[in-house]
Amino acid sequence: MGTRKRPDGMVPWMPGFRYGALLPSLSLNLIVSDTERSCAFYRDVFEAEIHYQDIDFAAVRVDSAEVMLHADHTHDEHPSYPKLAAGETRGLGAQIRLLGIDPDALEARAREHGATVAVPTVSKGHGWREVVVHDPDGYEWAVGVLIDPAKGPHGLQPAPDA
Repeated sequence: MGTRKRPDGMVPWMPGFRYGALLPSLSLNLIVSDTERSCAFYRDVFEAEIHYQDIDFAAVRVDSAEVMLHADHTHDEHPSYPKLAAGETRGLGAQIRLLGIDPDALEARAREHGATVAVPTVSKGHGWREVVVHDPDGYEWAVGVLIDPAKGPHGLQPAPDA
């Protein structure tokens, strides 16, 4: 890991190896410019639970997703760091999709807190009612709920009789 700015003597809520062992098989690690600003966004817009936050790192639960937020400076030895330091777009081409969050309510909170709503709430042909928002660092989240006919029954359907 790169540079740590956490004050000497400040101890995270648990050792990193313990948190790592608790992570689900799929989790997110976002490199952010400011962990405090990002935590405020996820708390206010996504109603996320903030497990822990300091200047270097934050651990956040966004609905059913475990999200780690590492500050840019903690990755100053990573090959991508010069691009982060130059302010290049983060996560371009990747979209984080999370099912189970009311998109209309999330859009209202996003607008209330000045977040970027990239695509207003809409019912889509793939069976989600969703909204697309950007976090403070530009990471794109599509969140929503199932709508008919995606609510069921699920699985392959037989072809209609000809």
